[in-house]
Amino acid sequence: MIEKYTSYALLALMSIIVIFGTIEVGYTIVVNILEPPGFFLGVADLYGLFGLFLMVLIGIELMAAIRSFAMDHTIHAEIMILIAITAVARKIVIMDARATDPIAYFAIGFVAIALTVGFYLVRRSRDRVES
Repeated sequence: MIEKYTSYALLALMSIIVIFGTIEVGYTIVVNILEPPGFFLGVADLYGLFGLFLMVLIGIELMAAIRSFAMDHTIHAEIMILIAITAVARKIVIMDARATDPIAYFAIGFVAIALTVGFYLVRRSRDRVES
């Protein structure tokens, strides 16, 4: 019973965060476009915008995970792996190539591959159970 209400409270709070995050993305786009020289987004601005955009997307995916937990009280591995894949993709997008140690790229690449393989295996096992 308490898990259900806590899940709904978390869902409401996450909704507020996602709404304000979306407003922040829109505001940042407008401000960056209106700054001189006008209607031009630099590479640094794009990195920031993509990072913000992916953060909002992670929030939406977390909302789906919370909603799923509230409905049937189970944590779905597929959703959690997708959230992790999105978080790794965000990290890859916002990484500064000049300031990052090359070994970090191998580590993040390994994590991305491991998550992708894990997602494939979870999806494959689910498809076998359903058929």
